[in-house]
Amino acid sequence: MGAQNDLGAIIASSGYVEELFDRIPDVVFFVKDLEGRYCVVNNTLVERCEADTKADLLGHTATEVFPSPLGERYLEQDRIVVQTGAAITQKLELHLYPNHREGWCLTDKIPLIDTDGLVCGVAGISRDLQTPAHREDHTDDLGRAMELIRNEHITPPGVDEIAAEVGLSAYQLNRRLKDLLGITARQLLTKTRIDVASRLLRNTAMPIGQIAQQSGYCDQSAFARQFHRSTGLTPRQYRRRHRPVD
Repeated sequence: MGAQNDLGAIIASSGYVEELFDRIPDVVFFVKDLEGRYCVVNNTLVERCEADTKADLLGHTATEVFPSPLGERYLEQDRIVVQTGAAITQKLELHLYPNHREGWCLTDKIPLIDTDGLVCGVAGISRDLQTPAHREDHTDDLGRAMELIRNEHITPPGVDEIAAEVGLSAYQLNRRLKDLLGITARQLLTKTRIDVASRLLRNTAMPIGQIAQQSGYCDQSAFARQFHRSTGLTPRQYRRRHRPVD
Protein backbone atom coordinates (compact mmCIF):
# COMPACT_ATOMS: atom_id res chain seq x y z
CA MET A 1 0.00 0.00 0.00
CA GLY A 2 2.92 2.34 0.68
CA ALA A 3 4.06 2.41 -2.93
CA GLN A 4 0.51 2.96 -4.18
CA ASN A 5 -0.05 5.80 -1.70
CA ASP A 6 3.21 7.47 -2.71
CA LEU A 7 2.32 7.12 -6.39
CA GLY A 8 -1.09 8.65 -5.71
CA ALA A 9 0.55 11.58 -3.93
CA ILE A 10 2.91 12.15 -6.86
CA ILE A 11 0.00 12.13 -9.30
CA ALA A 12 -2.16 14.41 -7.13
CA SER A 13 0.64 16.93 -6.75
CA SER A 14 1.32 17.14 -10.49
CA GLY A 15 -2.13 17.34 -12.04
CA TYR A 16 -1.05 20.35 -14.04
CA VAL A 17 1.36 18.10 -15.98
CA GLU A 18 -1.54 16.07 -17.35
CA GLU A 19 -3.34 19.25 -18.38
CA LEU A 20 -0.26 20.50 -20.20
CA PHE A 21 0.26 17.22 -22.06
CA ASP A 22 -3.39 17.27 -23.08
CA ARG A 23 -2.50 20.31 -25.17
CA ILE A 24 0.28 18.60 -27.14
CA PRO A 25 -1.15 16.56 -30.04
CA ASP A 26 2.11 14.86 -31.10
CA VAL A 27 3.14 13.51 -27.68
CA VAL A 28 1.68 10.53 -25.81
CA PHE A 29 1.98 10.87 -22.03
CA PHE A 30 1.20 8.34 -19.31
CA VAL A 31 1.86 7.30 -15.72
CA LYS A 32 1.60 3.64 -14.71
CA ASP A 33 1.72 1.78 -11.42
CA LEU A 34 4.05 -1.08 -10.50
CA GLU A 35 1.85 -3.56 -12.38
CA GLY A 36 1.91 -1.48 -15.55
CA ARG A 37 -1.67 -0.24 -15.17
CA TYR A 38 -2.44 3.22 -16.55
CA CYS A 39 -3.01 5.78 -13.79
CA VAL A 40 -2.75 8.91 -15.95
CA VAL A 41 -3.07 9.28 -19.71
CA ASN A 42 -3.34 12.29 -21.99
CA ASN A 43 -5.87 12.91 -24.72
CA THR A 44 -3.45 11.94 -27.49
CA LEU A 45 -3.23 8.38 -26.19
CA VAL A 46 -7.01 8.21 -25.80
CA GLU A 47 -7.52 9.32 -29.40
CA ARG A 48 -4.96 6.94 -30.85
CA CYS A 49 -6.47 4.00 -29.02
CA GLU A 50 -9.91 5.09 -30.28
CA ALA A 51 -11.20 5.15 -26.71
CA ASP A 52 -14.09 7.42 -25.75
CA THR A 53 -12.64 8.79 -22.52
CA LYS A 54 -9.54 8.51 -20.36
CA ALA A 55 -11.51 6.29 -18.01
CA ASP A 56 -11.57 3.61 -20.72
CA LEU A 57 -7.79 3.22 -20.38
CA LEU A 58 -7.26 3.83 -16.66
CA GLY A 59 -6.64 0.68 -14.65
CA HIS A 60 -5.70 -1.35 -17.72
CA THR A 61 -2.27 -2.56 -18.81
CA ALA A 62 -0.80 -2.22 -22.29
CA THR A 63 -1.73 -5.84 -23.00
CA GLU A 64 -5.40 -4.90 -22.55
CA VAL A 65 -5.10 -1.78 -24.72
CA PHE A 66 -2.79 -2.82 -27.57
CA PRO A 67 -2.97 -5.93 -29.75
CA SER A 68 -0.58 -8.83 -29.19
CA PRO A 69 2.40 -8.95 -29.23
CA LEU A 70 2.72 -5.15 -29.02
CA GLY A 71 1.02 -4.90 -25.65
CA GLU A 72 3.38 -7.48 -24.21
CA ARG A 73 6.34 -5.51 -25.57
CA TYR A 74 5.23 -2.25 -23.92
CA LEU A 75 4.43 -4.00 -20.63
CA GLU A 76 7.85 -5.66 -20.62
CA GLN A 77 9.46 -2.23 -21.00
CA ASP A 78 7.50 -1.06 -17.94
CA ARG A 79 8.65 -4.08 -15.94
CA ILE A 80 12.29 -3.46 -16.82
CA VAL A 81 12.06 0.13 -15.60
CA VAL A 82 10.36 -0.98 -12.37
CA GLN A 83 12.78 -3.82 -11.69
CA THR A 84 16.02 -2.03 -12.58
CA GLY A 85 15.15 1.57 -11.75
CA ALA A 86 16.85 2.52 -15.02
CA ALA A 87 15.24 4.85 -17.53
CA ILE A 88 14.58 4.05 -21.17
CA THR A 89 15.90 7.03 -23.13
CA GLN A 90 15.18 8.17 -26.69
CA LYS A 91 14.23 4.70 -27.94
CA LEU A 92 13.35 4.88 -31.64
CA GLU A 93 10.23 2.80 -32.27
CA LEU A 94 7.63 2.32 -34.96
CA HIS A 95 4.37 2.44 -33.00
CA LEU A 96 1.41 0.49 -34.33
CA TYR A 97 -1.75 1.76 -32.67
CA PRO A 98 -5.07 -0.12 -32.30
CA ASN A 99 -6.63 2.33 -34.80
CA HIS A 100 -4.09 1.04 -37.40
CA ARG A 101 -2.17 4.32 -37.40
CA GLU A 102 1.58 3.87 -37.70
CA GLY A 103 4.21 6.40 -36.73
CA TRP A 104 7.83 6.67 -35.67
CA CYS A 105 8.30 7.86 -32.12
CA LEU A 106 11.08 8.51 -29.64
CA THR A 107 10.06 6.91 -26.36
CA ASP A 108 11.29 7.79 -22.88
CA LYS A 109 10.25 6.00 -19.69
CA ILE A 110 11.46 6.92 -16.21
CA PRO A 111 10.94 5.36 -12.78
CA LEU A 112 8.94 7.35 -10.23
CA ILE A 113 10.65 7.28 -6.84
CA ASP A 114 8.83 7.48 -3.50
CA THR A 115 9.98 9.14 -0.27
CA ASP A 116 11.81 5.94 0.75
CA GLY A 117 13.80 5.91 -2.47
CA LEU A 118 11.86 3.00 -3.94
CA VAL A 119 10.29 2.76 -7.39
CA CYS A 120 6.53 3.27 -7.12
CA GLY A 121 5.57 3.67 -10.78
CA VAL A 122 6.59 4.59 -14.30
CA ALA A 123 6.06 7.79 -16.28
CA GLY A 124 6.68 8.07 -19.97
CA ILE A 125 6.26 9.96 -23.20
CA SER A 126 6.40 8.98 -26.86
CA ARG A 127 7.07 11.92 -29.16
CA ASP A 128 6.18 11.75 -32.84
CA LEU A 129 9.05 12.39 -35.21
CA GLN A 130 8.42 15.40 -37.37
CA THR A 131 9.32 15.26 -41.06
CA PRO A 132 11.32 18.06 -42.66
CA ALA A 133 8.14 19.26 -44.37
CA HIS A 134 6.95 20.40 -40.95
CA ARG A 135 10.03 22.49 -40.35
CA GLU A 136 11.49 25.44 -42.19
CA ASP A 137 14.91 25.63 -40.58
CA HIS A 138 16.63 22.77 -42.39
CA THR A 139 19.44 23.74 -44.74
CA ASP A 140 20.55 22.46 -48.14
CA ASP A 141 23.54 20.57 -46.74
CA LEU A 142 21.37 18.71 -44.25
CA GLY A 143 18.84 17.96 -46.98
CA ARG A 144 21.58 16.47 -49.16
CA ALA A 145 22.81 14.32 -46.27
CA MET A 146 19.31 12.98 -45.70
CA GLU A 147 18.95 12.19 -49.40
CA LEU A 148 22.27 10.31 -49.34
CA ILE A 149 21.08 8.18 -46.45
CA ARG A 150 17.72 7.47 -48.06
CA ASN A 151 19.03 6.79 -51.56
CA GLU A 152 22.03 4.73 -50.45
CA HIS A 153 20.39 2.77 -47.63
CA ILE A 154 21.38 -0.62 -49.10
CA THR A 155 25.12 0.12 -49.06
CA PRO A 156 25.32 3.42 -47.21
CA PRO A 157 28.52 5.40 -46.75
CA GLY A 158 29.67 5.92 -43.18
CA VAL A 159 28.55 8.89 -41.12
CA ASP A 160 31.97 10.54 -41.54
CA GLU A 161 31.75 10.12 -45.32
CA ILE A 162 28.21 11.53 -45.48
CA ALA A 163 29.22 14.48 -43.36
CA ALA A 164 32.30 15.18 -45.50
CA GLU A 165 30.20 14.95 -48.67
CA VAL A 166 28.02 17.85 -47.50
CA GLY A 167 30.78 19.87 -45.85
CA LEU A 168 30.02 19.06 -42.22
CA SER A 169 31.75 17.17 -39.44
CA ALA A 170 30.08 14.03 -38.11
CA TYR A 171 29.31 15.94 -34.90
CA GLN A 172 27.67 18.79 -36.82
CA LEU A 173 25.64 16.38 -38.95
CA ASN A 174 24.31 14.47 -35.96
CA ARG A 175 23.59 17.67 -34.03
CA ARG A 176 21.62 19.16 -36.93
CA LEU A 177 19.68 15.94 -37.49
CA LYS A 178 18.85 15.85 -33.78
CA ASP A 179 17.64 19.44 -33.96
CA LEU A 180 15.49 18.72 -37.02
CA LEU A 181 14.23 15.17 -36.53
CA GLY A 182 15.27 14.23 -33.01
CA ILE A 183 17.45 11.35 -34.25
CA THR A 184 21.06 10.72 -35.28
CA ALA A 185 22.32 9.75 -38.73
CA ARG A 186 22.50 6.07 -37.73
CA GLN A 187 18.96 6.17 -36.37
CA LEU A 188 17.79 7.80 -39.61
CA LEU A 189 19.43 4.98 -41.57
CA THR A 190 17.64 2.39 -39.42
CA LYS A 191 14.34 4.24 -39.85
CA THR A 192 14.83 4.42 -43.63
CA ARG A 193 15.57 0.70 -43.89
CA ILE A 194 12.61 -0.31 -41.73
CA ASP A 195 10.31 2.04 -43.69
CA VAL A 196 11.39 0.34 -46.93
CA ALA A 197 10.88 -3.11 -45.43
CA SER A 198 7.48 -2.19 -43.98
CA ARG A 199 6.26 -0.93 -47.36
CA LEU A 200 7.41 -4.11 -49.12
CA LEU A 201 5.82 -6.32 -46.45
CA ARG A 202 2.51 -4.46 -46.76
CA ASN A 203 2.32 -4.11 -50.51
CA THR A 204 4.10 -7.11 -52.03
CA ALA A 205 4.37 -10.87 -51.68
CA MET A 206 8.17 -10.66 -51.96
CA PRO A 207 9.97 -13.31 -49.86
CA ILE A 208 11.29 -11.97 -46.57
CA GLY A 209 14.88 -12.83 -47.48
CA GLN A 210 14.61 -10.68 -50.59
CA ILE A 211 12.99 -7.88 -48.59
CA ALA A 212 15.95 -8.02 -46.20
CA GLN A 213 18.32 -7.46 -49.12
CA GLN A 214 16.19 -4.67 -50.59
CA SER A 215 16.23 -3.00 -47.18
CA GLY A 216 20.00 -3.09 -46.89
CA TYR A 217 20.52 -6.24 -44.80
CA CYS A 218 22.71 -9.01 -46.20
CA ASP A 219 21.69 -11.28 -43.31
CA GLN A 220 18.00 -12.16 -42.92
CA SER A 221 18.44 -12.91 -39.23
CA ALA A 222 20.01 -9.49 -38.59
CA PHE A 223 17.13 -7.90 -40.49
CA ALA A 224 14.53 -9.82 -38.47
CA ARG A 225 16.17 -8.81 -35.19
CA GLN A 226 16.30 -5.13 -36.12
CA PHE A 227 12.73 -5.17 -37.44
CA HIS A 228 11.52 -6.70 -34.18
CA ARG A 229 13.45 -4.16 -32.11
CA SER A 230 11.90 -1.32 -34.10
CA THR A 231 8.30 -2.51 -34.32
CA GLY A 232 7.80 -5.19 -31.67
CA LEU A 233 6.74 -7.60 -34.45
CA THR A 234 8.59 -10.10 -36.57
CA PRO A 235 8.45 -9.43 -40.32
CA ARG A 236 5.92 -12.28 -40.70
CA GLN A 237 3.73 -10.93 -37.90
CA TYR A 238 3.81 -7.48 -39.46
CA ARG A 239 2.86 -8.90 -42.86
CA ARG A 240 -0.03 -10.90 -41.40
CA ARG A 241 -1.29 -7.78 -39.63
CA HIS A 242 -1.48 -5.90 -42.94
CA ARG A 243 -2.14 -8.82 -45.34
CA PRO A 244 -4.28 -11.20 -43.27
CA VAL A 245 -5.38 -13.20 -46.32
CA ASP A 246 -1.80 -14.21 -47.19
